[in-house]
Amino acid sequence: MDDLYIAVVCSSNMNRSMEAHAFLAKKGFKVKSFGTGDKVKLPGTAADRPNCYEFGISYEFIYNDLVEKDKQYYTQNGLLHMLDRNRRIKPCPEKLQLSSERFNVIITCDERVYDQVIEWFGSKRSIYNQAVHVVNIDIQDNHEEATIGAFLISDIVTKMAKSEDLDDDIDELLHSFEAKCNRQLLNCVMFY
Repeated sequence: MDDLYIAVVCSSNMNRSMEAHAFLAKKGFKVKSFGTGDKVKLPGTAADRPNCYEFGISYEFIYNDLVEKDKQYYTQNGLLHMLDRNRRIKPCPEKLQLSSERFNVIITCDERVYDQVIEWFGSKRSIYNQAVHVVNIDIQDNHEEATIGAFLISDIVTKMAKSEDLDDDIDELLHSFEAKCNRQLLNCVMFY
């Protein structure tokens, strides 16, 4: 399936989805990344005070805002490095629910995001009768897990791309992936 169009989705379109986006793009896949949350949230200097931004605010702006707030702290915790990577991939975090694009596969990075994607599809009418496979693989939201997650997502997508008939093959493909990686996947088919 050479024309596979993939969306990778996490809550804020910052860490997990962007790591996978970068990895898949380097491998030549047609891919975009998104968030599903109300706001883009990044850890702050205190646990109860996250940095919140609207979707559409540029990675560049967020980077400079954090530098201004506490450059040393945000350098040490890796946020500035992550934002530097993000701004080289695309201009700003995007919200899936605002996208009019149609994907063949949407991969979510945690169950809550998966539920939000399913709920969003359920809230709108199918117009094109075009199927989209929604697959969830739980990935913890830290730098190390995001890197591991990007490899796992790339592995899944590579197998999907080799399929002659993804609709027929997906169940078997995901079952063998689960067995190999010892990770539980969720999946369903929704319609555009």
